[in-house]
Amino acid sequence: MIRRSTVVYIVILLALAGAYYYLNNREQPAEIEVTLEPGSEAAQEYLFAAEEGAPTSIRIESRAGETVEVARGEDNAWALTEPIEAKAEQGAAEAAASQVTTMRILDTVPDVDPAIIGLENPEYVLTIMFTGGGKRTVDVGVITPTETGYYVRDADKIVIISRSAIDSLLGLLTNPPYLETPAPAPATPEAGSISPETATSQP
Repeated sequence: MIRRSTVVYIVILLALAGAYYYLNNREQPAEIEVTLEPGSEAAQEYLFAAEEGAPTSIRIESRAGETVEVARGEDNAWALTEPIEAKAEQGAAEAAASQVTTMRILDTVPDVDPAIIGLENPEYVLTIMFTGGGKRTVDVGVITPTETGYYVRDADKIVIISRSAIDSLLGLLTNPPYLETPAPAPATPEAGSISPETATSQP
């Protein structure tokens, strides 16, 4: 008569044998290789390509008639040429030049009336010259409804550019990077007025 413990051992042995057979003969899942398809991750596109070089001149004109321009001289130093000729604060001018190279395109806008987005009569006109010898002029329109960017016309293409990038450059109009604050021009005496030096009492 077979002992109960022996039966238990046999059952356990058969279970282990079955498990071993299953694990070694089951269908192995196919290996999955994850690869990124070209274009699956949107490449960042910028308004001005790196191949154009570094900015050597930045000019901004507003529809209201304000103008500011900074240019790099032969000594490689930045100087203001508009609204007046003056030495420029190098850090601020260099920051503006760096901002030009990081003006990221958020989206492209096809088939839109330029008048609706402020490009029929642009709010601002931005002209950049580069070390590569090129010159680019783009029109800046109004802010997008989401307030994240500006409508910009580059040749025959209309795109949306990051608002923070454009605002940084437009700040040059209201706060030109003077090295020293220009002294106000001396007041000119009005016609018929008498200067203090000549205002003496008559005998």
